[in-house]
Amino acid sequence: MALLLAALSAVALSLALESAQSFLPARVPSNADVLANVAGAAAGALAAALLGRWLLGGGPLQRLRAHLLISGAEADLGLALLGLWLFAQLNPATLLFGSGDLRDLFAGAVGERHAAELFVSIEATITAANLAAVALLASAGARPGAPVFPVVASLIGLALVVKTFAVAIVMRAEHVFAWLTPGALLGLAAGAAFVMLAIWLPRTARLALAAILLMAATVLVNLAPPNPYFAAMLKVWEQGHFLNFNGLTRLASAMWPFAALGYLVYLAAGQRRKPLR
Repeated sequence: MALLLAALSAVALSLALESAQSFLPARVPSNADVLANVAGAAAGALAAALLGRWLLGGGPLQRLRAHLLISGAEADLGLALLGLWLFAQLNPATLLFGSGDLRDLFAGAVGERHAAELFVSIEATITAANLAAVALLASAGARPGAPVFPVVASLIGLALVVKTFAVAIVMRAEHVFAWLTPGALLGLAAGAAFVMLAIWLPRTARLALAAILLMAATVLVNLAPPNPYFAAMLKVWEQGHFLNFNGLTRLASAMWPFAALGYLVYLAAGQRRKPLR
C-alpha cells in the first residue's frame, strides 16, 4: 500500500508540474519527463519498502540513533537541520561552511580591490565559526556518555566529502579541490581546535556559544567584500541544467543559520524548564 501511494503521488505531482508548464512560454511539457519522474519515484519507493524495516524498524540505524542521541523530537529536529546543512554544502558557489548570505536575494554584490590576506582571514573566520557552531549544535542532541568526538568528526568529514562531490560534479576534474583554499585550511584547523575545548562545556553554555558563533559568522558573511579570487575560480562553472538545483541549495544555505538559531533558542528554553519539573 505504501509503495502504491508513493507511486500515485509521484504521478499526480509530475502531471501537475507538466500541465503547469503548458502555460509557460519558456517551458515545454514532456511525456518523457513524466515517465522518468514516476520511474524514479517508484524505484525510491521500492527501495524504501524493501529496506525500511531493516534500516528503521529496530534496524542498525535505529539502534545507532538510540545509542548516540537523546529520545524525542528535539534530536529528530536537530538531525533534520544537520541534514539540511549537508544539503547546503552541495552549492559550490559558497565559501566552505559559509551560510546565511542574503545579498544575492536582494541585490548583486559589487567588487572592490582588497589585499588577498583580507579574504584569507575572512574565509578562515567564517569556516572556523560555522564548523564550531555546527559541532556544538550536533553535540546538544547527544546522549550523556555518547562518543561525541567521533560523531562530530564524522559529520564534518561527511560535509567535506559532499563539498568535494559537488565541485567534482559541476566543475572540471582539475578544480575538484578548488574549495580547499588557504583560508579554508586555516579555518578547519582553528575550528577543530576550538571544538576540542568547547565540547566539554555544559550543555547550556554550548547552546549559547553556538548561537553566538552562528550570528557572528552570518554577519561576517553579509558584510564581507566580494572575493574576486573565488569569483575567478567559479568562471569555469557552467550551471546549465544545474541552475534550478543551484538556486535550491543557495536558498537552503541562506536560510539555514536562521533556522538553526531558532532551534538553539528552542533547546535553551527547554533546558530552562527542566529544573522546574
